[in-house]
Amino acid sequence: MVEQGVMRMEQVVRTENERKKAYLRRYLEAKRAQEVLEHEIDELRLDMIPGSPAQDGMPHGSGGGDLSGYVARLDDLVQKLRTQMYKKIQIRAEITERIDAMENETESLLLRLRYIHDLKWEEVAVTMDYSCRAVHKIHSKALEHFKI
Repeated sequence: MVEQGVMRMEQVVRTENERKKAYLRRYLEAKRAQEVLEHEIDELRLDMIPGSPAQDGMPHGSGGGDLSGYVARLDDLVQKLRTQMYKKIQIRAEITERIDAMENETESLLLRLRYIHDLKWEEVAVTMDYSCRAVHKIHSKALEHFKI
């Protein structure tokens, strides 16, 4: 009976930690969405240069055709990019405010390096001068103390 209670509590903690990690990952997801839009805009602009090869290796854009479709598509992508950039800024501000509110500076730094600066675990360990194992333990404690 006690064993089942412990197992249930561990499951609750795991579920809560996954929810917190998903919350923290929102910034990097927004950043990647922005990068995808920037790449699409760059490709669209490149495709309209007369004689430039598109992804399929064939020349595109005659230089003299109707550009209204191109302009409309470019305008749409630029507007989506602006919206995405604003969303990314808001998400970052919200997450960093919550990270900065943490009492333990080591835990706060770890979350910032991992979820804002997108460092790999090994890079976090080197930056913080800890072993990978210690970083994972600190991460567990940081998630426990992080408030959504």
